[in-house]
Amino acid sequence: MSQPSGSPAVADSAPARTPSPPRQPNQFALLGQKRFAPFFWTQFAGAANDNLFKFAFTVMVTYQLSVSWLPPTMAGLVIGALFILPFLLFSATSGQVADKYDKRTLILWVKWLEIAIMAMAAVGLYASNVLLLLLCIFLMGAQSAIFGPVKFAYLPYHLGERELTGGNGMVEMGTFLAILLGNVAGGLIVAVPDVGVHYVAWACVALAVVGRLAAQFIPDTPATAPSLQINWNPATETWRNLKLAHGQVAVFRSLLGISWMWFFGAVFLSNFPAFAKDVLHGDEQVASLLLVVFSIGIGVGSLLCEVLSHRHVEIGLVPLGAIGMSVFGVDLFFACRALPPADVYTLGAFVAQHAHWRVMADLALLALSAGVYSVPMYALIQLRSQPTHRARIIAANNILNALFMIASSVIAGAMLAAGLSIPQIFLAVALANVVVAGYIFLLVPEYLLRFVAWVLSRIVYRYKIRGDEHIPANGPAVLVANHVSFVDAVLLMAASPRPIRFIMDYRIFKTPVLGWVFRMAKCIPIAPQKDDPAAYERAFAEAAAVLRDDELLGIFPEGGITRDGQLQPFKGGVMKILTQAKADGLNVPVVPMALTNLWGSYFSRIENGGAMTRPFRRGMFSRVGLNVGEAVAPECATPEALHDRVQGLLAENTAA
Repeated sequence: MSQPSGSPAVADSAPARTPSPPRQPNQFALLGQKRFAPFFWTQFAGAANDNLFKFAFTVMVTYQLSVSWLPPTMAGLVIGALFILPFLLFSATSGQVADKYDKRTLILWVKWLEIAIMAMAAVGLYASNVLLLLLCIFLMGAQSAIFGPVKFAYLPYHLGERELTGGNGMVEMGTFLAILLGNVAGGLIVAVPDVGVHYVAWACVALAVVGRLAAQFIPDTPATAPSLQINWNPATETWRNLKLAHGQVAVFRSLLGISWMWFFGAVFLSNFPAFAKDVLHGDEQVASLLLVVFSIGIGVGSLLCEVLSHRHVEIGLVPLGAIGMSVFGVDLFFACRALPPADVYTLGAFVAQHAHWRVMADLALLALSAGVYSVPMYALIQLRSQPTHRARIIAANNILNALFMIASSVIAGAMLAAGLSIPQIFLAVALANVVVAGYIFLLVPEYLLRFVAWVLSRIVYRYKIRGDEHIPANGPAVLVANHVSFVDAVLLMAASPRPIRFIMDYRIFKTPVLGWVFRMAKCIPIAPQKDDPAAYERAFAEAAAVLRDDELLGIFPEGGITRDGQLQPFKGGVMKILTQAKADGLNVPVVPMALTNLWGSYFSRIENGGAMTRPFRRGMFSRVGLNVGEAVAPECATPEALHDRVQGLLAENTAA
């Protein structure tokens, strides 16, 4: 259907979801809406409460209480392990419960449970009962394990595709801000002489009540699988959910990618106190500063995702985040080698040293990259998981996260025991990130291909898209566009939140590099019928299979790249595709598209029919565009009618 051009990736199509609400100016506008704000403040209060209680209890056991069977050096490890353990025990069951029942009802019950646990913790704090407080840590972990699947299954029900990345970014930012504030508040309050522990008790109960009050205003969120029979065996249910996720390659690899991010982050966070003391020669306030810098970095990176993705679920940002995690992790190792010798730095003295600013910049940018890496993966899981199984898949992700975090503690401990320094451990993890991320991206090429599309459309060109709301959010469709350059398919992919399968001229697959990219993207090669009748028919058979799988099919009906910049007559291949779709019982809409201002670019054939002979012939950041028209019913989609529609879209750009 076309001559050589760029290509997108292929992955599972997006599942059905609720209609997209009216477009908001930015992600912060969600905080003024009932469908998001009460939920946001509910989870914010919960995360803050978890960390206020955990950190205050850790400080209390470390500095204020003397317990022979719980030495201060083990307190943090035991408390952290007790909090994570319920994620392994209860996540599989909580995922089923979240799919079976109304999510608002579940959130209300979870917040009542939090109030009861915090009331019990208050008794333990007043009585200095360490056993009771350890039980409360376990129960708070159980409460969080129940809330986790509900939280991430709630978002895709109430947010449209254009809001999902921003919504996840807000939740991620809010979570890390709550963790930071909870830790800081817990440390400050428990340190108040004589009455600090009592203040912690009241603060925990108050935060639980605030969370319950906020939850009261969360809108109804009906069950997605009300007839589900709950399997109470966590082991078999976890395995079943992982098998279900494995059926959707992009979803399963994203689960692994997120779990790796938690492994990566846990190595840094767990070693901050020792890093601050033994490597940076700083006091406790320096360790707190590192936590502040890291948390702010994660929050900023999470919020940046909406800006960088132009309000789509853009998994092309994941490689960008992975690159930053490794680059700044490696640079942190070298920054540590350049530190001046010292005894102990106070916070002021530490900040006054210019060499320390490089360390803080590396930590901030590493954390920012982790935010950019994780948010699109969470959004993709929510968007492409089956709605009836979404909470269970997220529960399986929580179990994987817990296992990876436990593994990170074991491996980091073994490396320390083997004599490696903390900077060397950071370096090893940063280099391992290259291997792990590369492995995931090779298994799911959509990440890399969308990264290429993102770079091309946001950095090489200034790409303006109009009418992209006409691209169907779910179900099969045929996208038809004019063919101006070798990168047309890449630009079309950048405009669509869903992957597109393209029919492309078979000769492009023989081109070095490009051929490998297109094969990796599972593009469909086609040859002229007179040259290779079998390849011709095979291409249409594959195109029919794409539509039967509810995916998007992209074609260039002109049959080749224009040599004069003018729209050429459309060939009849689109009719053959639609005829077969009708025979398969499908009513497939056809979406006309017009690429604008690409003629005369480096990738067009303006140079006497050739291309790619004069780099930057129009300078850097040249303006290109895409106009997307309303879908055409299949019975009206003749080559002539589609040609006129695309021509009209081109004329709109001229008039504008």
